[in-house]
Formats: sequence, structure tokens, C-alpha cells
Amino acid sequence: MRKLRNAMVIVLILVGLGLVTLGILFKHYTSPVGDASEKVTVSLKGTGEAIGKELEDNGLIKSATFFKIYLKLFNIGNLKAGKYDLNKGMSLKEIIDVIKEGNNYNENEISLTFKEGINMRNIANIIATNTNNTEDDVYKLLKDEEYLNGLINDYWFITDKIKDSKIYYSLEGYLYPDTYRFTSKDVKVEEIFNKLIKKMDSVLTPLKEKIEKSEFNIHEILTLASMAEKEENKQEYRDEIVSVFVNRIKRKMSLGSDVTTRYALKIDDAKRVLKKSEYAYNSPYNTRLTDGSMNGKLPIGPISTVSESSIKAAVDYADTDYLYFIANINSNETFFFTNSADFEKKKSELASVNGGL
Repeated sequence: MRKLRNAMVIVLILVGLGLVTLGILFKHYTSPVGDASEKVTVSLKGTGEAIGKELEDNGLIKSATFFKIYLKLFNIGNLKAGKYDLNKGMSLKEIIDVIKEGNNYNENEISLTFKEGINMRNIANIIATNTNNTEDDVYKLLKDEEYLNGLINDYWFITDKIKDSKIYYSLEGYLYPDTYRFTSKDVKVEEIFNKLIKKMDSVLTPLKEKIEKSEFNIHEILTLASMAEKEENKQEYRDEIVSVFVNRIKRKMSLGSDVTTRYALKIDDAKRVLKKSEYAYNSPYNTRLTDGSMNGKLPIGPISTVSESSIKAAVDYADTDYLYFIANINSNETFFFTNSADFEKKKSELASVNGGL
């Protein structure tokens, strides 16, 4: 009896080990091969075995043999031949679901990439270059009163602030930077904008409660975020950059930001050294004005697209006493100061590196 019991224990252990092993193998062969950014277009035809081999050859699945077993195990037999856009971040089940659904390939499909820190002129150029729209089509929609009113009505974060006549481009800073796909070059500007705004909504809504408790309204937060985006390449410094601007606003000081002067003058070359006369350009965007009219004030609106990290930096900025900052443009290191003497000293040290004023 004892021998039988021991034998049963051994059998149970072996069965258990076998099930664990099968579970590990199943997880391994059904998990994604790589990253979602690795996109692959494949033409699939024939039986499940042929489809599995094509998927394995293109690095989309780990084993054609397991693919065949999986189809039999789950009684899947309705795979549709065709051309498919897939990616290596898809699991085996996700790939099979797509193939069961049918051909998803569109040879006319286009991708538009809008980077962080670009302005509306850059956006208009990207749209005009890659679609059947013109830059004028973009600017026309930005002035369309009915369209803007619809956005204000539909989205909690879009307000009448965007309709200020002194703002260069109504939706500057409200279009979320990312890569988007559209069915063809015939896509309308309105469809493009709506997709970018919807993405912005998904980024801002989780922060809504904090935004509503902030001393700044959403338009001001996006403005601060855009300044941090343009001033600082490294995300780690952006909450401190915002703290400098906030501290200066509280002290009724000029924000003194070159990036706002460039935007005011519509200078897109970030490396061109600004002239003394350009700092005097009278604009509600130019925070370098020395006549005191912009002291303690933000620019009238955002000056670029903004990333999620910059938005969060503007919402949860660092608690500092900093009033000055300067970057080493070669090392991308940013230095912060509480007084002008230390700032001017560092500025002199970096003069040979940074050049200009």
C-alpha cells in the first residue's frame, strides 16, 4: 500500500512538473517576439501551416510548429489570406485575431509624425508635404470660428483663450505630438487636428483634478509647458525650469526667455544668435522686453507642441528659490541660481561655448 501511495505521489509530481513546463512553453510561444515599433507587412496565403511558416520567417512568431498546434488546440480554421500590417509587439493570439478578421492592409495609408517642441508653422509644413492639403488649408481651419467653437464645446481644456486676436495660431500647444496614421493623403486637416486633440485629451484628463487646483489655468499650464519644452532637452530639468518662471512671475520679474522672443519674431532657427534690437520687439509673446510691460507675465499663449513630461512639469513644478538658469549647449547640462551674481558668473564662463548675449 505504501509503495502504491509513493508511486501516486511521484506520478502527481511528474504531472505537476509537466503542467508547469507546458505552461511555461505556452507562455513563451504565445508572447510577443519584439517591440510594437518593429512593423512588418506580410502576404499570407494557403493553409495554417503555410501561414505559420510565413509568420515565423518574418520574425512575427517564435515557432510555426507551435502555431499549427495552437490552431488545432483551439479549433481555429478560418484564417483569411491577404496582406497584413503587423508588428513584433503583438502576441500570437493578437496576430491570429487579425488574420481571422481579414485583410487590414491599406497601401494608401500614411503616417504623420509631429515631434515635441515644434510650432504650428512646422505642423503646417508637415501636413502640406505629406498630404493633399496646403499650408493655407491649415491656417484657414485655425481661423474657422465655427470649428473652434465646436472644440470649445466638446473639450474641457479648450477655452475662449485660444480665440484671442493677438495669438498667432489658435491651437498652438493643443495638438499632442506623436505619430499618427491616416487612410490616405486625402485626409482633411480637420481630421488630423481632431486626432491630435483627442490624444491631448487622453493625456490631460488624468491630470484634470490637479490642473483645477493649480494657480494657473489650463491655457497658462500649456504655455509654461511649451516654454519648458523649448528651453530644456532633458526631462529631468523641466520641473525646475518651470519653477524659475513661476518664481519670477510671483516677484513681478521679466521671465527673460529667449525662446519666447524667437517665437514672437517667428525665428525657427534655434542656433541663430538674437540681436539686441530683437529683444525689444514689442509682442505679448516676448518675455525679454525690457520696458517692464511683460514683467510677471507669461506669453499670451503656448509656443510649441508639448510632451506629457512637460505638462506634468508645469502641473507639478519643483519647489525652489531659483530665479535664473543657463545651459551648456554642448553638454546639455543646465545650471540653476538664486541670485544674478552667480548666474552672470556662470554666463561668462559659458560665453565661449554658448556665444551670443
